[in-house]
Amino acid sequence: MGKYLVKQILQLIPVLFIISFVVFTLVFVAGDPVALMLPEDASQEDIQVLRESLGLDKPFLVQYGNYVMGLVQGDFGESFRYNQSALPIVLERLPATMELAIAAMVVAIVISIPLGIWSATKQNSPLDFFATGGAVLGKAMPHFWLGIMMILLFSVTLRWLPVSGRGTFSHLILPAITLGTGIAAEMTRLIRSSMIEVLSQDYVRTAKSKGIKDFFVVYKHAFRNSLIPVITITALQTSTVIGGALITETVFSWPGLGQLLIQAVNTRDMAIVQASVFIIAFLVILMNLVADVMYRILDPRIKFN
Repeated sequence: MGKYLVKQILQLIPVLFIISFVVFTLVFVAGDPVALMLPEDASQEDIQVLRESLGLDKPFLVQYGNYVMGLVQGDFGESFRYNQSALPIVLERLPATMELAIAAMVVAIVISIPLGIWSATKQNSPLDFFATGGAVLGKAMPHFWLGIMMILLFSVTLRWLPVSGRGTFSHLILPAITLGTGIAAEMTRLIRSSMIEVLSQDYVRTAKSKGIKDFFVVYKHAFRNSLIPVITITALQTSTVIGGALITETVFSWPGLGQLLIQAVNTRDMAIVQASVFIIAFLVILMNLVADVMYRILDPRIKFN
């Protein structure tokens, strides 16, 4: 496993290089940030001096080369809005986003696993129709709409939970449910279909014929073997979680990476945008690597080569 991990980590280098190029190019073509950094009545001489001091007057490849050299040294550039290095600002917001993402995944797992298993074992029953219908509804609702509706109900009307901000556990409930609902819907459908397929296997019927109780057949034999596709979709949902967090953080004024990124885009703070997107892409790649390792733990027949 050690050699496999080293090989996978080395393969991340060209992937991160491609990501850096794409991120830099998109930010480069988005426009010149100098116009937002100076007053409207600034002279052309002042604009030119500032562009030269920031290195924005140089050709694209020169700017990109300087950017990559900075990345190698852990320097993501300096934010003109905060007037300090971009990476510490991004890393300072990262725990809030990770807290929200983990809470959303907990909500999704708590809802989807029992609902998916019950739906599969009670196929075509009222519970099955309720679970599949709820999954379709949960997947169809946009994050921002669900978040606003929950604020109107639980914060404005009932006054049970705070409207926005971060600090206590009660601040986390509504954003986590908003972000976790769509993931729970996707995972419920996948667990149901995976469990139905596993429950039709010969070894499951053999276990039942030996008189093993249904509870042990389902949770000890069938559920474990149905987890591999579930882990796959869970890892792939990482990008969905982080992407949804950008919207959810804005709706609930959650001071995370998503809110920082949107503010940086509005102000064309290139260093913050580049550092935020790069960190998000790195997290998605890292979660896919974790999924590969989980395959080996759940199914020893899978070899690392």
